[in-house]
Amino acid sequence: MTPSPAKAVDRQLPTEEARELLSLTRDLVQRELQPRAAEDEAADRFPRDVFRTLGEAGLLSLPYDEKYGGGEQPYEVYLQVLEELSAGWLAVGLGVSVHTLSCHALATFGTEEQRAAWLPGMLSGEQLGAYCLSEPQSGSDAAALRTRADLDGEEYVVNGTKAWITHGGQADFYSALVRTGGEGPKGISCLLVPGDQPGLSAAAPEHKMGMRSSPTAQLHFDGARVSRDRLVGEEGQGFQIALAALDSGRLGIAACAIGVAQAALDLAVDYARTRRQFGRPIADFQGLSFMLADMATQIEAGRALYLSAARLRDAGRPFSKEAAMAKLFCTDTVMRVTTDAVQVLGGYGYTQDFPAERYMREAKVLQIVEGTNQIQRLVIGRHLTKG
Repeated sequence: MTPSPAKAVDRQLPTEEARELLSLTRDLVQRELQPRAAEDEAADRFPRDVFRTLGEAGLLSLPYDEKYGGGEQPYEVYLQVLEELSAGWLAVGLGVSVHTLSCHALATFGTEEQRAAWLPGMLSGEQLGAYCLSEPQSGSDAAALRTRADLDGEEYVVNGTKAWITHGGQADFYSALVRTGGEGPKGISCLLVPGDQPGLSAAAPEHKMGMRSSPTAQLHFDGARVSRDRLVGEEGQGFQIALAALDSGRLGIAACAIGVAQAALDLAVDYARTRRQFGRPIADFQGLSFMLADMATQIEAGRALYLSAARLRDAGRPFSKEAAMAKLFCTDTVMRVTTDAVQVLGGYGYTQDFPAERYMREAKVLQIVEGTNQIQRLVIGRHLTKG
């Protein structure tokens, strides 16, 4: 069943341009995403054409400088676009978040020459990016990565394996964190690797519980020779680059989570209004209406939290703790809300006749990506207790 168009979220947006962007996004979601999401998910089909459509609409480049083809929108606006996309189809919303994350290193730490050469293509919509940090043995312990890049003349020779890479095997470029020096975070650097780089190959996509339209795969570097001019930032600066990107990426995941939660709530409310038992709509029963009220309250709180963190970022203020809080709260919220949505629908919620079960399966991954929620608690705790 394709969910019916939901009532638009009442948003406080800073400009008329932002309102038009959100209206455009909702229109694209209803026309291009919702009608095909369930079928493509069931078929494990990657919607590459949807990303081109979003690129043509300017939705793949929103937070970046107009000089390079970006939309130059504040994060406050970009994240609400992500939320709307994710409400329609998480594989697309999260894919846009990952693409934006993969552009961050070059846009923030690249030289003017590098940005002028590569960023317009990355932001145009014709190219799709991926972010390569995790490895089979180093997930949360990112500083322990082993993929090695040794300088040979004017090229880095890269060997190793990256894991859990969204868009792995499909991306046109990879922002890859590699080890150019000794052990620990100071030995890590960032390379911008073309997707068709000789010596780079992708394994078969992982078989996942949810988000089946979003390919997640290992990447293998086997003597890949990457030009030295594709080093982003300085040698040894890679871990700093990675952490800066992750703070922003966590806000993206928070917005994605609220989008899925909102979709689940809208479905549950619509069902509760129309499903009748004992001669009246089940929405009239206090136990169920209280459940809906709690779902809605958690969503509003999560939206306020991620937007507050985004406004700190837009103001140039520190937001690392707040990003971790938003990611933690919003992704725990989507897990609760989608589970409750299945409960509201009862037996129908457990079937593929309605998207509630898909929302619940998708929600789980959001508690894991961009740092597990246990890592978010560590980050928050360290901010609270440092001198």
